[in-house]
Amino acid sequence: MSDLNTAAGQNYQPEIVMVPPLYAWPPKPLAALRYLFIDLLYPWGFIYLILAFPTWWYLTPGLETMTDIDPGWIALLWLRNCAFLFLFAGGQHWYLHRRRAQGEAYRLNRKNLSSDNKLFLWNDQVKDNMFWSIASGVTIWTGFEAISYWIYASGRLPIIDNPWYFVACMYLLFLWSTANFYAIHRVLHFKPIYKHVHLLHHRNVDVGPWSGISMHPLEHLFYFSPFVLWWFMPVHPVIIILTGFYQGLHPTSSHSGFDYLSLGKLRLKTGDWFHQLHHQYFNLNFGNTPTPFDKLSGSWHDGSKESLQVQLLRWRKSRRKLH
Repeated sequence: MSDLNTAAGQNYQPEIVMVPPLYAWPPKPLAALRYLFIDLLYPWGFIYLILAFPTWWYLTPGLETMTDIDPGWIALLWLRNCAFLFLFAGGQHWYLHRRRAQGEAYRLNRKNLSSDNKLFLWNDQVKDNMFWSIASGVTIWTGFEAISYWIYASGRLPIIDNPWYFVACMYLLFLWSTANFYAIHRVLHFKPIYKHVHLLHHRNVDVGPWSGISMHPLEHLFYFSPFVLWWFMPVHPVIIILTGFYQGLHPTSSHSGFDYLSLGKLRLKTGDWFHQLHHQYFNLNFGNTPTPFDKLSGSWHDGSKESLQVQLLRWRKSRRKLH
């Protein structure tokens, strides 16, 4: 990567977004294995995985408590999830946007987060994002998680305690989540649904960590639906926690507005240039790179000027067909 903005104020140009080597033809076995076991997980997948185990052991009520749907233990889950969201979204927001600890380095946003825009509640983008993320996002996340535990606690499904099966379910989660995201995202861009539902999220053109799960409640119901897989397919409860972290916490980094988080000499990949382009241009990059359906459907924008021209031409052709 050419680090074009080591000094504040310079324009940063991210790398071109490539299709993962998992889908390369002819196959590239070593590159595909590296992608599966390192690139796909580093750093956030490893962080969520490390956090998921103590969260299950120490911060989750026992299954014997969850045999009945009860507001008490569900409220504890809500508080736990809310605390994690504040840690990840609030921490990144404070470091990158309030303290501005790394200045403009690796910045993807074109403008600062808005504090005077009537599109947002209280005319403030961050307050608006926090409201929808907590009031709706954490609540629906917790609801799906609670139902999942209740299914296992009441004996409707067995707990599978096998390490190989655990790893397989973890990768199934990543691929299922991204495939599900593409499918529901295309539906959300259907004009009547977009106007009344998805527009709430797309008001965030330049995004911040709290923008990640700032959505309409109906969109949250679709977005957190990957939990439903575990209502029919038995897993270990840690996978259920990992599902919540991946759906609820990962968007805080992918919407950080910065490509990398710079912590002294340590540089962590945090932003998602592919999805950032979707917020900027709207009608491209509907999915995520681990399941590159956009490449198949022609809506893949890799961030280059040439690719943007291709997408603009595609958009004009689609507009002409509509008229």
